[in-house]
Amino acid sequence: MIASFSPGLILIVGGLLIPLFRGRARQLFMLALPVLGAAQLLGLSNGLHGQIEIFDYTLTFVRADRLSFVFGLIFLIASFYNTIYSLHENDTMQQVAAPIYAGAAIGAVYAGDLITLFIFWEITAVSSVFLIWARRTAKAYAVGMRYLIIQVGSGVILLAGIILRTQETGSIAFEHIGTTDLAGWLILIAFGIKAAFPFLHNWLQDAYPEATVTGTVVLSAFTTKLAVYVLARGFAGTELLIYVGAVMTAFPVFFAVIENDLRRVLAFSLNNQVGFMVAGIGVGTSLALNGAVAHAFVHIIYKSLLFMSMGAVLHRVGTIKASELGGLYRSMPITTVFCIIGAASITAFPLFSGYIAKSLTLSATAEGGYVVAWLILVFASAGVLEHSGIKIPYFAFFAHDSGKRCQEAPGNMLIAMAIAAFLSVAIGVYPDMLYAILPFPVDYQPYTVSHVLSQLQLLLFAMLAFAILVRTGLYPKEIPSTNLNTDWIYRKALPVLLLWLGNAVEAMRRGAAARAQRRLERFILQVYRHHGPAGIMARTWQTGHTVLWVALLLGAYLLVYFL
Repeated sequence: MIASFSPGLILIVGGLLIPLFRGRARQLFMLALPVLGAAQLLGLSNGLHGQIEIFDYTLTFVRADRLSFVFGLIFLIASFYNTIYSLHENDTMQQVAAPIYAGAAIGAVYAGDLITLFIFWEITAVSSVFLIWARRTAKAYAVGMRYLIIQVGSGVILLAGIILRTQETGSIAFEHIGTTDLAGWLILIAFGIKAAFPFLHNWLQDAYPEATVTGTVVLSAFTTKLAVYVLARGFAGTELLIYVGAVMTAFPVFFAVIENDLRRVLAFSLNNQVGFMVAGIGVGTSLALNGAVAHAFVHIIYKSLLFMSMGAVLHRVGTIKASELGGLYRSMPITTVFCIIGAASITAFPLFSGYIAKSLTLSATAEGGYVVAWLILVFASAGVLEHSGIKIPYFAFFAHDSGKRCQEAPGNMLIAMAIAAFLSVAIGVYPDMLYAILPFPVDYQPYTVSHVLSQLQLLLFAMLAFAILVRTGLYPKEIPSTNLNTDWIYRKALPVLLLWLGNAVEAMRRGAAARAQRRLERFILQVYRHHGPAGIMARTWQTGHTVLWVALLLGAYLLVYFL
């Protein structure tokens, strides 16, 4: 019985029961859910479990292997410290939505067939939107609607691909899919929307910064990493993903540099980091896949840490605009330290978690001979240091003194950040504890002299470049602004274009109608001129003229008949 259901179901069912509890009992129950889920996960044996027959198809709710274990484990860890982070709030909407969302992501990770995957895929979309709506502002409602449309749209495309694949193969098994047919392309697009591929990414920067303080932290952990998992499961070795991932790592750097909203900076940074994972999946070797999975694991932790530190700032100060912050290290020294640890991790400093994961992907890309992609990834690595490693802690806690003074973050927030910070350092110092659970055996030493020196050279050069740009005034000023993303094309430009085209078509229609009316009036005038009361056809004809016309017509008829 233990092996017959997914660990995610514990969180989903438990989330629905949360409103039955009050006060301290509710908090303890919420904390118990990921712990019980972890116990269920550790009790699963590899293989297929929880299978049921529906309409001649076998649904598999538990497919346990090393790949699903890694993602299931980190999702439960994230759910645990996210719950601690949110204990100061008493918002039933968020308290219910968060575990259901996490449970649905875990359910999708353990899904052994495409139909089960689709079910949990849609549950993640519907449950996660409440973390945006929980902010209870008009803008949050509008953003949430856009987010929901895109996420549900991803599910519709996924369902279309599943139907085509089932018709072609007769199987609903979730295994390697590839891009050899239309079904594979549809499924890849659906996965790409959730992974925030280029031109499909703008929902991320639109939605995450508009969620609640705790909602943004929860959102950062699951959706895109679920997409990384399904790409690793269904499209490993698809070369197209190398270049898609490389582009994903590069373009957010330019957006993040000029962005004033620090949570939006982190949203662009999230896009950048997922690009490394997508590129690794595209390379498809054991080393590359281990790198993608390890990167997803540590990224959830340090990205949560960065979002938690910025959430604490927003909670205490009421703003997250870089132009309105600075000098907060005096008021929030502990949060400052945790933010710096997250920044060091995301920029892959040696002895921090990002280093031991990102180096796997870079090495695999270089070994595969993808020189252009490798160069882009190296450039993006330097860019990460600039916008997440330096910009976030510098403008929030240092830079100019904004004069704002506040209390340190609440105790529960500090505990959650401490857990994430400890894991970020521990994994960086002892990488073998992560390497041991990766999908393939790891034969890689991250702490060699060449690896460490090359990474330090890259990071120190990026730090020097940042310092020079700031000192010379060439670094973009942090000013209140709205930066246009690709969604401007269909949210703003496309409606204007359609309105212009509509007006042009309407003008053409009116012109054509006017010309037709004028021609009709002239025709009627000509008819009236000949057949009206004074027209030639209305005159009284003499009998002889009539006989003459009859004779002429009869002669013409006989001539035609003869010919």
